Amino acid sequence: MIAILVILGIFIIIVSLGIAIYNKLIRLRNTVKSSWSDIDVQLKKRYDLVANLVETVKGYASHEKYVFEKVAEARSMAMKTKSPADKAKTENMFTETLKSLFAVAEAYPELKANANFMQLQLQLKELEDNIEYARRYYNAVVRDFNILIESFPSNIIATSFNFKQEEFFQLEAPDVERKPVKVSF
Repeated sequence: MIAILVILGIFIIIVSLGIAIYNKLIRLRNTVKSSWSDIDVQLKKRYDLVANLVETVKGYASHEKYVFEKVAEARSMAMKTKSPADKAKTENMFTETLKSLFAVAEAYPELKANANFMQLQLQLKELEDNIEYARRYYNAVVRDFNILIESFPSNIIATSFNFKQEEFFQLEAPDVERKPVKVSF
């Protein structure tokens, strides 16, 4: 009788542990989806803001058509991608084209002094900061989720219920991005 109770107790503990691990995997998977959604919202705001920024710059530098086309093309590509890896790639291209837009703006002192342009620039900086924070949070959640999927005994539950690792939202070329900025006078 005691042996049956011990076996029953061990069985209950194992089942309870399995349920707890499964629930934690579900919670983390949903948190990954939610945090990716937060990044998507921030990026959508950024795309809309950049469209306004381009229109403002066009008013001062209408002959810079090539730059505006490149920004619009990069924006369109970035908006169409879905996976974190693809999104990171297109976001890096989009950021590069934004640099060319601001380079054009530098050539027009009256544009740089325009209150609307300055406000749009400030909003873009705030959005970039929000995107960075959302990206950090997303990557932290993905890290925790992936660790849980790979760790014993949760890897048994993860494999049984077909949980797959999530992709990080990381820099396209980390080696280039991590180099110090060159300043010359």
